Amino acid sequence: MQLMLLMTPVILFSLTVHEYSHGRMALLLGDDTAQRLGRLSFNPLRHLDILGVLFFYFVGFGWAKPVPVDWRNFENPRKDMMYVAMAGPLSNVAMAVVCSFFIRLISPEFSYLFIVLAYGIWINVALAIFNMLPMYPLDGSSVLKGVVSHKVAEQLTHLDRFGAFLILGIFLLDHFAHTGILGTVLMLPINYSVLFLSQETFPMIIEVLRASFA
Repeated sequence: MQLMLLMTPVILFSLTVHEYSHGRMALLLGDDTAQRLGRLSFNPLRHLDILGVLFFYFVGFGWAKPVPVDWRNFENPRKDMMYVAMAGPLSNVAMAVVCSFFIRLISPEFSYLFIVLAYGIWINVALAIFNMLPMYPLDGSSVLKGVVSHKVAEQLTHLDRFGAFLILGIFLLDHFAHTGILGTVLMLPINYSVLFLSQETFPMIIEVLRASFA
């Protein structure tokens, strides 16, 4: 329970920076929707999605309430939406890198600071990789539409209404049929990315995570 309490502020901060980055990039590109609606904020309560936070505790990845963006305010909507989408995961990558730097400067014993930094690496890597899946409403969907042709992007947009159901369906299959789809698609790249960032501290980070979810 104590470890879970340490995880909570890390989750909230990581989700908040992720969504703030979307809103800030949109503002830089000409859309002030997030700012007008009070979502260009570092207040985590403005971005909180209870289900998304619970997923972090029980599944290992999650999400926040999406920042509103009006593509009609962009000069180049498809490309600009891609940049807005990329801003969130890139902010998480940056935070994971910062945490991986500082975790090597402290005692390898399981101090509270070590645990917080371990969560910082894992949670931000998980956020970045999960959100880059090319399925709506995840950020990867907008990134994919930004790199393909206009015709293909339109066809992908028609499939957006099925995206959330597909993600939920995969989760249910994993949970009840033990298909391991999410484990293959997400956990392997998450683990390798955390290993790359943390290097010699990786075994201790994994031990912290196992103790947290045991």
